[in-house]
Amino acid sequence: MRVNIVKIRELFISALDIILPRKERTMRAEHWAIDDLAVSPNTHEACGMRFTTILDYRNAAVEDCIRALKYDGSSRSAELLSETLADYLREEISQVKSFSPRPVLLVPVPLFKTRERERGFNQIEIVLKRLPEEFLDGTFATFAPHALIRSRETKQQTRLARAERLKNVKGAFSVPDVQAVQGTHVFLIDDVTTTGATLAEAARPLQKAGAEVSALALARA
Repeated sequence: MRVNIVKIRELFISALDIILPRKERTMRAEHWAIDDLAVSPNTHEACGMRFTTILDYRNAAVEDCIRALKYDGSSRSAELLSETLADYLREEISQVKSFSPRPVLLVPVPLFKTRERERGFNQIEIVLKRLPEEFLDGTFATFAPHALIRSRETKQQTRLARAERLKNVKGAFSVPDVQAVQGTHVFLIDDVTTTGATLAEAARPLQKAGAEVSALALARA
Protein backbone atom coordinates (compact mmCIF):
# COMPACT_ATOMS: atom_id res chain seq x y z
CA MET A 1 0.00 0.00 0.00
CA ARG A 2 1.42 3.36 -1.03
CA VAL A 3 1.78 5.85 1.79
CA ASN A 4 0.32 9.28 1.06
CA ILE A 5 2.83 11.56 2.80
CA VAL A 6 0.83 14.72 2.11
CA LYS A 7 -2.31 13.22 3.64
CA ILE A 8 -0.40 12.06 6.71
CA ARG A 9 1.08 15.54 7.12
CA GLU A 10 -2.38 17.14 6.88
CA LEU A 11 -3.76 14.76 9.50
CA PHE A 12 -0.80 15.46 11.79
CA ILE A 13 -1.29 19.22 11.49
CA SER A 14 -5.03 18.86 12.13
CA ALA A 15 -4.30 16.88 15.29
CA LEU A 16 -1.88 19.55 16.48
CA ASP A 17 -4.49 22.24 15.87
CA ILE A 18 -6.83 20.47 18.27
CA ILE A 19 -4.17 20.12 20.97
CA LEU A 20 -2.49 23.51 20.47
CA PRO A 21 -4.41 25.96 18.27
CA ARG A 22 -2.18 27.93 15.94
CA LYS A 23 -2.26 31.59 14.98
CA GLU A 24 -4.65 32.38 12.15
CA ARG A 25 -1.83 33.78 10.00
CA THR A 26 0.09 30.50 10.31
CA MET A 27 -2.98 28.51 9.35
CA ARG A 28 -3.48 30.74 6.30
CA ALA A 29 0.19 30.37 5.36
CA GLU A 30 -0.30 26.59 5.11
CA HIS A 31 -2.59 27.17 2.13
CA TRP A 32 -0.56 29.76 0.22
CA ALA A 33 1.41 28.55 -2.83
CA ILE A 34 4.61 29.82 -4.40
CA ASP A 35 2.63 31.56 -7.17
CA ASP A 36 0.91 33.68 -4.51
CA LEU A 37 4.27 35.24 -3.58
CA ALA A 38 5.13 36.98 -6.83
CA VAL A 39 8.77 38.10 -6.98
CA SER A 40 8.75 41.84 -7.73
CA PRO A 41 12.17 43.40 -6.98
CA ASN A 42 12.27 47.07 -6.07
CA THR A 43 15.32 49.22 -5.41
CA HIS A 44 15.26 51.82 -2.64
CA GLU A 45 17.62 54.59 -1.53
CA ALA A 46 17.67 55.25 2.22
CA CYS A 47 20.12 55.94 5.04
CA GLY A 48 22.90 56.61 2.55
CA MET A 49 22.70 53.27 0.78
CA ARG A 50 20.81 51.33 -1.87
CA PHE A 51 18.92 48.16 -1.01
CA THR A 52 16.50 45.85 -2.78
CA THR A 53 13.24 44.27 -1.66
CA ILE A 54 11.96 41.26 -3.58
CA LEU A 55 8.34 40.93 -2.41
CA ASP A 56 5.41 43.29 -1.89
CA TYR A 57 4.39 43.38 1.78
CA ARG A 58 0.94 44.64 0.76
CA ASN A 59 0.34 41.20 -0.74
CA ALA A 60 -1.69 39.25 1.86
CA ALA A 61 0.27 36.04 1.21
CA VAL A 62 3.59 37.83 1.73
CA GLU A 63 2.49 39.46 4.98
CA ASP A 64 1.06 36.20 6.31
CA CYS A 65 4.20 34.23 5.50
CA ILE A 66 6.63 36.78 6.90
CA ARG A 67 4.67 37.26 10.12
CA ALA A 68 4.01 33.53 10.53
CA LEU A 69 7.73 32.87 10.13
CA LYS A 70 8.89 35.67 12.41
CA TYR A 71 6.45 35.18 15.26
CA ASP A 72 5.36 31.55 14.93
CA GLY A 73 8.38 29.86 13.35
CA SER A 74 6.20 28.57 10.48
CA SER A 75 8.02 25.89 8.50
CA ARG A 76 5.72 26.29 5.49
CA SER A 77 6.39 30.03 5.40
CA ALA A 78 10.14 29.45 5.52
CA GLU A 79 9.82 27.01 2.62
CA LEU A 80 7.86 29.45 0.44
CA LEU A 81 10.04 32.46 1.24
CA SER A 82 13.20 30.46 0.59
CA GLU A 83 11.93 29.41 -2.81
CA THR A 84 11.15 32.99 -3.82
CA LEU A 85 14.55 34.15 -2.54
CA ALA A 86 16.29 31.44 -4.56
CA ASP A 87 14.52 32.62 -7.73
CA TYR A 88 15.83 36.13 -7.17
CA LEU A 89 19.35 35.21 -6.04
CA ARG A 90 20.01 32.80 -8.88
CA GLU A 91 19.93 35.58 -11.45
CA GLU A 92 21.66 38.18 -9.26
CA ILE A 93 24.56 35.92 -8.28
CA SER A 94 25.02 34.81 -11.88
CA GLN A 95 25.31 38.45 -12.90
CA VAL A 96 27.84 39.19 -10.13
CA LYS A 97 29.94 36.18 -11.14
CA SER A 98 29.97 37.25 -14.79
CA PHE A 99 31.69 40.51 -13.84
CA SER A 100 33.80 39.57 -10.82
CA PRO A 101 35.83 36.61 -9.53
CA ARG A 102 34.97 37.50 -5.92
CA PRO A 103 33.55 34.62 -3.85
CA VAL A 104 29.88 35.18 -3.00
CA LEU A 105 28.71 34.99 0.61
CA LEU A 106 25.10 34.94 1.85
CA VAL A 107 25.01 36.69 5.21
CA PRO A 108 21.83 36.98 7.31
CA VAL A 109 21.34 40.10 9.42
CA PRO A 110 22.04 38.70 12.90
CA LEU A 111 19.99 39.02 16.07
CA PHE A 112 21.65 39.78 19.38
CA LYS A 113 22.38 36.50 21.19
CA THR A 114 19.89 37.07 24.02
CA ARG A 115 17.06 37.91 21.62
CA GLU A 116 17.81 34.88 19.49
CA ARG A 117 17.75 32.68 22.58
CA GLU A 118 14.40 34.15 23.64
CA ARG A 119 12.85 33.65 20.19
CA GLY A 120 14.60 30.34 19.59
CA PHE A 121 15.71 31.17 16.03
CA ASN A 122 16.74 33.88 13.58
CA GLN A 123 13.94 33.93 11.02
CA ILE A 124 16.01 35.01 8.02
CA GLU A 125 18.66 32.42 8.85
CA ILE A 126 15.96 29.73 8.67
CA VAL A 127 15.00 30.95 5.19
CA LEU A 128 18.61 30.90 3.99
CA LYS A 129 19.22 27.40 5.35
CA ARG A 130 16.39 26.13 3.14
CA LEU A 131 17.99 27.39 -0.06
CA PRO A 132 19.23 24.73 -2.53
CA GLU A 133 22.56 23.24 -1.52
CA GLU A 134 24.55 25.03 -4.23
CA PHE A 135 23.69 28.36 -2.56
CA LEU A 136 25.18 27.15 0.72
CA ASP A 137 28.19 24.93 0.07
CA GLY A 138 30.37 27.18 -2.09
CA THR A 139 29.31 25.76 -5.46
CA PHE A 140 27.33 28.87 -6.35
CA ALA A 141 27.59 30.81 -3.10
CA THR A 142 28.51 30.18 0.53
CA PHE A 143 26.21 30.53 3.51
CA ALA A 144 28.13 32.56 6.11
CA PRO A 145 25.93 33.08 9.21
CA HIS A 146 28.89 33.98 11.41
CA ALA A 147 30.51 36.53 9.10
CA LEU A 148 28.64 39.32 10.90
CA ILE A 149 27.57 39.55 14.53
CA ARG A 150 25.33 41.93 16.44
CA SER A 151 27.76 43.00 19.13
CA ARG A 152 25.35 44.88 21.35
CA GLU A 153 21.67 44.72 22.17
CA THR A 154 19.34 47.23 20.54
CA LYS A 155 15.72 48.19 21.00
CA GLN A 156 13.21 46.78 18.55
CA GLN A 157 13.16 49.08 15.54
CA THR A 158 9.37 48.82 15.11
CA ARG A 159 8.89 50.58 18.45
CA LEU A 160 11.00 53.60 17.50
CA ALA A 161 10.29 56.78 15.59
CA ARG A 162 11.92 57.00 12.18
CA ALA A 163 14.61 59.45 13.33
CA GLU A 164 15.64 57.18 16.22
CA ARG A 165 16.17 54.01 14.22
CA LEU A 166 19.59 54.76 12.78
CA LYS A 167 20.84 55.97 16.16
CA ASN A 168 19.53 52.79 17.79
CA VAL A 169 21.57 50.44 15.56
CA LYS A 170 24.67 52.63 15.17
CA GLY A 171 27.77 50.57 15.94
CA ALA A 172 25.67 47.49 16.73
CA PHE A 173 27.36 45.18 14.19
CA SER A 174 30.89 43.90 13.76
CA VAL A 175 32.91 41.44 11.68
CA PRO A 176 34.69 38.90 13.93
CA ASP A 177 37.02 37.62 11.18
CA VAL A 178 38.00 40.28 8.65
CA GLN A 179 39.94 37.85 6.45
CA ALA A 180 36.83 35.69 6.03
CA VAL A 181 34.97 38.49 4.22
CA GLN A 182 37.82 40.47 2.66
CA GLY A 183 37.61 40.38 -1.12
CA THR A 184 34.16 38.79 -1.21
CA HIS A 185 30.80 39.89 -2.53
CA VAL A 186 28.29 39.73 0.30
CA PHE A 187 24.55 39.49 -0.15
CA LEU A 188 23.37 40.90 3.19
CA ILE A 189 19.82 39.67 3.75
CA ASP A 190 17.06 40.62 6.19
CA ASP A 191 13.41 39.60 6.40
CA VAL A 192 11.69 43.01 6.57
CA THR A 193 12.99 46.54 6.42
CA THR A 194 11.21 49.84 6.91
CA THR A 195 13.69 52.71 6.83
CA GLY A 196 16.72 50.66 5.77
CA ALA A 197 18.57 51.71 8.96
CA THR A 198 19.44 48.19 10.09
CA LEU A 199 20.66 47.11 6.66
CA ALA A 200 22.73 50.27 6.29
CA GLU A 201 24.43 49.87 9.65
CA ALA A 202 24.97 46.13 9.19
CA ALA A 203 26.63 46.77 5.81
CA ARG A 204 29.23 49.21 7.19
CA PRO A 205 31.56 46.78 8.99
CA LEU A 206 31.40 44.38 6.04
CA GLN A 207 32.40 47.15 3.65
CA LYS A 208 35.12 48.30 6.04
CA ALA A 209 36.47 44.73 6.07
CA GLY A 210 36.83 44.85 2.28
CA ALA A 211 33.61 43.21 1.07
CA GLU A 212 31.37 44.48 -1.69
CA VAL A 213 27.83 44.44 -0.29
CA SER A 214 24.45 43.99 -1.92
CA ALA A 215 21.79 44.63 0.71
CA LEU A 216 18.32 43.17 0.37
CA ALA A 217 15.22 42.31 2.36
CA LEU A 218 12.34 40.03 1.57
CA ALA A 219 9.92 42.96 1.86
CA ARG A 220 9.54 46.54 3.02
CA ALA A 221 6.85 47.24 5.58
